This record gives sequence, C-alpha cells and structure tokens, in this order.
Amino acid sequence: MTDRELRRLLAGIIVTLLGVGCVAVYSTTAMMADATYGNTWQFLLNHLVAIVLGLGLSLACLAVPYPSLRRAAKPLVLVSLIALVAVLLFGREVGGAQRWFRLGRLSFQPSEFSKLALILYFADFLARRQEQLQEFRRGFLPPMLVTGLMAGLVLLQPDLGTASALGAVALMMLIVARAKWAHLGTTLAAAVPVLVLLVAGEAYRRRRILAFLNPWQDPQGVGFQILQSYFAMGRGGLWGSGLGMSVQKLFYLPGAHTDFIFAIIGEEMGLIGTTVLLGLFALFVSCGVRMAHAAEDPFSKYLICGCVGLIGLQAIVHMAVVTGLMPTKGLPLPLVSYGGTSMVSNLIACSLIVHAGRHGRRASPGSAVLAGAA
Repeated sequence: MTDRELRRLLAGIIVTLLGVGCVAVYSTTAMMADATYGNTWQFLLNHLVAIVLGLGLSLACLAVPYPSLRRAAKPLVLVSLIALVAVLLFGREVGGAQRWFRLGRLSFQPSEFSKLALILYFADFLARRQEQLQEFRRGFLPPMLVTGLMAGLVLLQPDLGTASALGAVALMMLIVARAKWAHLGTTLAAAVPVLVLLVAGEAYRRRRILAFLNPWQDPQGVGFQILQSYFAMGRGGLWGSGLGMSVQKLFYLPGAHTDFIFAIIGEEMGLIGTTVLLGLFALFVSCGVRMAHAAEDPFSKYLICGCVGLIGLQAIVHMAVVTGLMPTKGLPLPLVSYGGTSMVSNLIACSLIVHAGRHGRRASPGSAVLAGAA
C-alpha cells in the first residue's frame, strides 16, 4: 500500500468513526434533548458544530508549512502552561473541578490542547536529541520536567485522568525513541507510589476503586454507573436491541453520550457492533504505526507515534472502563463521544498525523537547520 493510499484509508476510518459518533450521539441524546430543550436535535447540532470547528482547524493545521509547525513546538508548550495556570485562576468551576474557560455559550478545556502541545514538544526534542537520549541530564530529564510541570498543573484542577494520560504518552514516546530502560524504570517506580497516594488521598477516588472491585456492594451509589453499563452491554447480546432502542439511555446510565457511549452502542448494536468499532480503532492504530515506520524524518516519526498513541490510549481506556476492566474515569471515546473540546483536539491530532505522513518520507526543508541549531 502506497503512502497516499494509507493516508486515504486513515481518512476513511476517521470519517467512518465520525459518522458512527453522529448516529450514536443522536440516538443517545434525543430524549434528553427533547426534555431539556424541547427538540430532539440540540445535542447532535452541538456535536456537528464541534466537528465542523475541528475540521476547520485541522485544515488550517494542514496549511501550516511543516518546518513552521516544528518551530512552534516550544512556544505552544509555553502557551499551554500559561493557559493551565490561567484556568486555575479564572476558569469556571463545575462539579468541584476548575478545568474550563467559558466564553459566552462556548467553553473549552485547555488541558485537551496541552496533550497536543506536549506531543509536538516531545517530537521536536527527541528528533534533536537522539544522540543524547541515553544521557539522563541532557536527554531524559528535560522532557520529563516539562511533562511533570504540565501534569502537576492539571492535577491542581483536579484531573488525575488527563495528568495520567500526559505521563503515559510521554513515556510511550520515550520508549519509541529508545530511551534508556533504567531511566524509564526509575521513573515508573517513582510514579507508582505517587499515583497510589493521589488515589488514596481523595475519597471520591477511593470510592471509584471500591466500585471497580465490587460494584454490587453499593448498587444505588458509587456502583450505579458501572452496573448500568453492564446492563446495557448485557442487553445488547450478539446483535443488539436495534438502533434507537436502548433502554439505558432513558436517564438510567449517567454520561451515556460522553463517557459511556460505548455501552449504548453495545446495547443497540450488540457484540457485532462493538467488535466492528473496536476493529476500526485497531485499523486506525495500524495505519498510524505503518506511517510512522515508513517515515524517514525523526520528527515526523515521533509526531505520528504520539498522536496515534494518544487516540489509541483514550479509546482503550474508554472501552476498558465501560466493560469494567478499569476503574471509572470520565474519558470520552475519541471521534465518537459528544464533547466539544475533545472532538476538536482529536481532529487536530488526526490532521497532525496526516501532515507528518505527507512529509515523513523526506526531511522537511527546515530539519537540517533545526538539527544544526541543536
């Protein structure tokens, strides 16, 4: 398969996932929209607005000269850090968390875009410091400090899930770049007790772990959401109850259109539908891996790996949570779930994959200059 055919296949997968998402969002939210807004289309319209905005920004990203995209890595990290500080000072608090900026009827979550900024920074840094990557002070420590600072600001919101995602993507990109295993192992060994303390230090996080271990212990409380997800998946069976025929979406399953949309797809489309959806994400990751493997430019290789890994990781965690393989964590299904900021950021990540795939076969004009300046 040629590079162009691979990119076309990737684009087809993205369009298919967006289509599945539109159908699932409408099916899941029609009753809720009618009860809240007096029409069944409101959530779908909001979802389409996010898709159009995301596609517009994606096209703008594709129009940016590739060397300029790389040069923007450090400034984007700085802007992201400023935005993460600003949201703690001026952001809107919802449900005890201060993660959103509100501009009229629009709101956005800066931590979603911080993931992309971190991936761009890592791709640029790893491409410039390949020879020093085995050194702790010059190769391993600087990107981990940036990751730690960004994750720390996200934890203050508080948002342990996004902070963990930042750390996971950073470690994954370091593994791809063949960082020293001793450095990676030491970092993981230090991160595990910190993660345990963060979970144990908050009552709601402890309750999520207990619900994961035994949701039937409190079926009307902390175990309610995951049990309703089980009921949805179980009711779907092999072929599903039929499109639009979900029962759990009728105000039984909280977050049915966002964090648990995979459960509604399972209820309406059955094991066949969820397997096809899982296959689409697997094919998405496979295309990304092949594009990264074919890339000759190190920056392109790392950029593709970071963006593909981010979307793949989010999909795996979402499906694992819905099926009870991981503790409950609010994380939308990429390109499918309702959610403005996450949809826009994921579409931009897809455009970065395509952009890097187009230029990965040849070193971008600014690569030699950037490498020499390093």
